[in-house]
Amino acid sequence: MSHHIQNPEEDVKEYQSRFKILYIFVGLAAVIISSRLWYLQIVKGSELDAFSRRNLIKETKIPSPRGLVLDRNNEVLVDNLPGSEATINPQQTTHLEETAEALSEIVQIPPKKIVNLVETSRRKNGPFRSVRIKENLTREEVARIKRIRIHHPGLNVNSTILRHYPLEEDGAQLFGYVGEISKRQIRKLNQKYKGKLRFEQGDIIGKSGLEENWEEQLRGQEGIDFVPVDARGRKTESQSVDILGFEPQPPTAGNNIVLTIDKDIQEAAYIAMQREDKIGPRTGAVVAIKSNGEILAWVNSPSYDPNQFATGISSELWKELINHPFKPLRNKVIQDHYSPGSTFKPIVALAALQEGEITEDTIVSAPSVIRFGGRPYHDHTKTGHGNITVAEALERSSNVFFYKMGIALGIDRMAAYARLVGLGRETNLNLAGEQPGLVPTKEWKLRRFGEAWQPGENLSNAIGQGFVLATPLQMALAFNTIGLEGKLYQPFLVKKVVSTEGEVLEEFEPKLLYDASVPGEREVYVSKENFRIVKKGLRAVANGDRGTARWWKIPGVEIAGKTGTSQVMSFSADQIYDKCNERPIHQRHHGWFVGYAPAAMPDITVAVLAEHACAGSSGGAPIVRDVIKAYMEKYHPERLTTHDRKVANQ
Repeated sequence: MSHHIQNPEEDVKEYQSRFKILYIFVGLAAVIISSRLWYLQIVKGSELDAFSRRNLIKETKIPSPRGLVLDRNNEVLVDNLPGSEATINPQQTTHLEETAEALSEIVQIPPKKIVNLVETSRRKNGPFRSVRIKENLTREEVARIKRIRIHHPGLNVNSTILRHYPLEEDGAQLFGYVGEISKRQIRKLNQKYKGKLRFEQGDIIGKSGLEENWEEQLRGQEGIDFVPVDARGRKTESQSVDILGFEPQPPTAGNNIVLTIDKDIQEAAYIAMQREDKIGPRTGAVVAIKSNGEILAWVNSPSYDPNQFATGISSELWKELINHPFKPLRNKVIQDHYSPGSTFKPIVALAALQEGEITEDTIVSAPSVIRFGGRPYHDHTKTGHGNITVAEALERSSNVFFYKMGIALGIDRMAAYARLVGLGRETNLNLAGEQPGLVPTKEWKLRRFGEAWQPGENLSNAIGQGFVLATPLQMALAFNTIGLEGKLYQPFLVKKVVSTEGEVLEEFEPKLLYDASVPGEREVYVSKENFRIVKKGLRAVANGDRGTARWWKIPGVEIAGKTGTSQVMSFSADQIYDKCNERPIHQRHHGWFVGYAPAAMPDITVAVLAEHACAGSSGGAPIVRDVIKAYMEKYHPERLTTHDRKVANQ
């Protein structure tokens, strides 16, 4: 048996080469670590220091006040109010269900809904974004929430800025409303205002009306605040943001816009539409303009309160608004177009006079009915009007007289004069949703329906039925042009944009588009004399012995205008003369009245469309009278008679 004798020195020599490899590895590791430390501390030190500082603070936005909306006399139409909101921060709350139960008793929102709001936001936006539970808190709600939040981490009360509409339902469709931006709108608006504005989730933006169209001017610059936080993103008082090198930036308010609207005339128009008479409060629209195109009043009825949108509209109220049969969200002044009815007759009269089909003295037989193409065409009266001139035809609103003008002129010649006074195209008012209306022609019908124009269609369109469509604003502009004997002005709503310091940044002046009495510039024109002949007829409508609006006078101020009845459906010959107000409301005619004053040369023109009011003489004319009277009382009291001034002051 052999024995192996171990030699320690030989063992050391055997492992010595391996130790060298280990030393080299340790040395290389030390060099790498030292190099990395040198790179991080020396080369990248400043950059990483700034980055670490950013991790110690949380950046929050401070909302900026939107600019004010003022009337022509600097009366406030839209402003801002301080408010409070209740929020829950998902990353700070520890017992969400308990917090929701406690908060529910104060804000009257079901606990389950509060939990769903927070959990949904946590999934979509992460745990750090605070979730708005309720806006526009009352003082009592604020006090109660502050008492319980010490026991419910993450529950906060924040100061907010609420958009406020003092006129409430009056003018809502014009001013519009604000609301939280949607994901689709973020992409759309960031592209639209690229390089000017930046939109993010949670922003409050204009959703309709002037709030939407003037977003760039009304929107302010948000401020930035910095809050020290710990590693979990929770607020801490350990360090000051000033020490860390961050300086909060205060918000900048948006610019103010001054409108052409007159608050007093606006309120008068709204009150007039709510009048209590045999018809009752009107459904429809009112628009009043100065002769130079400045819009003085803009009312839609029924309406809604935009303050409800500013504080977060409920789903129940939203459903009620969108399902309302008379569409309170619609801006009827420009978004709905209607058959103009007999308010179209002055335009046909201009065409017949200018084309030489009649003169001022031409006598036309106007019985109660005529036959054309084998069918009867009825007047609005059973007795007819006998032999009448064009001025008398306008005064009495004879259908048969204008049936005959339609036969003589044809649709294309009528269309040319309708376009001349502004119908059939948008007014370029810079408000979303404006409808161009419709002035039909032979070519239009062939293109639209693939059918030839029928001669009988000339008759219905000559009295503003058939295919002719117009908005209240278009009709106001057309009558203003007639009253001014050819001058067509561009309508506008904004007079100037003003900074918060009062500096005028942009100003808008009246713009004359053209004078329709000047020959050679357009396809047709109307002489001053023919405008004056038609104006005589319009004056007689409100002042003549047989005028269809003769009951609605202002002592000392003559109104000129035209009533109109827009049929919503056709009736058989034995139903034509049935009493309109005894029919179901959806079968009743719309009532138009478009008028201006003074009759000799207008200062103000007002168009009223009263839906299902049966007639313009009772549905629209009293509204126009009230608006014009309010204007005269404010701006031209010297024109009113002594008696009328006494009545106005009572």
